[in-house]
Amino acid sequence: MEKFDYYKNCPICSSRSLKAFKKNTFDIAHLDRDQIKITDHHYGRIWDLSLCQNCLHIFANPCPTPEFINSLYRGIEDPLYEEEAPGRSKNFLRILTYLEKLRPTEGTLFDVGAATGILLNIARERGWQPDGIEPSSWAVMVAEDKYHLQIREGFFEKAELEPNSCQAVTMVDFIEHTPRPVEAVAKAYEILSPDGILCLVTPDLRSLAARVAGKKWWHFRPAHLAYFSSKSLDTLLHRAGFKVLKNRKYSWTFSAHYLVSRKSWLHFLLKNIKIASFLKKIPIKLALGDSFEIYARRETKD
Repeated sequence: MEKFDYYKNCPICSSRSLKAFKKNTFDIAHLDRDQIKITDHHYGRIWDLSLCQNCLHIFANPCPTPEFINSLYRGIEDPLYEEEAPGRSKNFLRILTYLEKLRPTEGTLFDVGAATGILLNIARERGWQPDGIEPSSWAVMVAEDKYHLQIREGFFEKAELEPNSCQAVTMVDFIEHTPRPVEAVAKAYEILSPDGILCLVTPDLRSLAARVAGKKWWHFRPAHLAYFSSKSLDTLLHRAGFKVLKNRKYSWTFSAHYLVSRKSWLHFLLKNIKIASFLKKIPIKLALGDSFEIYARRETKD
C-alpha cells in the first residue's frame, strides 16, 4: 500500500504555482491512529505544507493516501470525545438552528464524519431523518448503543449513496481531514436534492487566534491535512456547483474539565475527584473566530 502522494498541482484549483509554506514538525513515517483522533492534544505538529499562490490553499505535501489514512481512522477509539457530548451538543445545535433558517422544511440530513452521532441525534429530535457515515468502527458502535442510530461505516467519497436523496449535508471539521476534498464536495452535491444545503466547518489559519497562538495553535495537528482560505473554499464550492449563502465564524463550547485536560501541566487538578467532577459541570463558550462556518446551496448546473 502506497502511503503518500506528492503534489505538483494545487488539489483545489490545479494551479502549478506552489511554494513551500512550513516544514514538518513530526515524523510522518511513524504516523499512527492516536495522533489523528479528535481529542489529540499534541498541538503544533504539522506536515510539510505547500501554499498555492493562486487560491491560497495550504496543504500537506506529501499527503497521506486515502487508503493509508483511512486504514488508521478505521481503528480509532476516542472515549474522551463522547465524554464531551453536552458541550458538543451546544456546538451542533447552533449549526442546526441556522441551517433550518435556510432550509425550514426538514428532510434527510447526512452527516459526514459523524463520529458517535451527537449531531445526528439532535437533528432527529428536531424532525430530521438522520443519516451519515463514519470510518471508526468504535464510533459507529457507540452511536448505535447510546443513540440507537444506524450510521454507515466507511468512507464518504467511495460510499454508494442515492443521488438527490438528502436535503442537507453537514461536514463539521471533516474537509481538512480528507486527502480528496474535491471528491468529497462533489459527492455532497451528488446526494443533495435541488436547493439542498451544505454546511461546512473548517479551521481558518489566517484568523487572529491562529496568529496569536503561533506554532501551538490547536488546529496544528497531524489529522489536519489542509488549511483553507476564503478564496480556496469559494473555488472548491463554486466548481462543485454550490453558491455560498453565508460565511461566518464558528464558536465552540467545551467543559472546563476538557479544556484543563488539554494542558498536561494542569492534569494534577483532574486527579482530585471532586474538582474533576465540578469542572465537568462548567460549560465554557470559546468564540475564537478561528474556524469558518459556511452554508452553501446546491445550484442546478447548466
